[in-house]
Amino acid sequence: MKKFGLVLLGIVAGIVVLANLGSLLALVISVAIAYAGFHYFRKSNSTFPKLFWGVVLLIGIITAISNVPAFIGIIALFGVLYVWRKWKGVEKSSIVQQSKDPFVNFERQWNEITK
Repeated sequence: MKKFGLVLLGIVAGIVVLANLGSLLALVISVAIAYAGFHYFRKSNSTFPKLFWGVVLLIGIITAISNVPAFIGIIALFGVLYVWRKWKGVEKSSIVQQSKDPFVNFERQWNEITK
């Protein structure tokens, strides 16, 4: 039953991602426009270029925020990623294990170094 739920979630999330590919592309373009506006706004020295790039930045931010289907697509993309990791059995692996004893990680690393 758990595999069935994962398959169902993966299929639905995949369809939502595919349906929102255009809006995801539009979000990427509007974020790039906003980034360019911010970048050139900071580099400009006089008033007119600052005003122009500020308007470009504002247009990029407004179009990025108003692109709601792209945010739904991003959430669905996280759903697909979640299903993929659960299906493959990939767990989050931490490099440093948490322990109450502060010398546990030191001893483990020392043993790796001295091998």
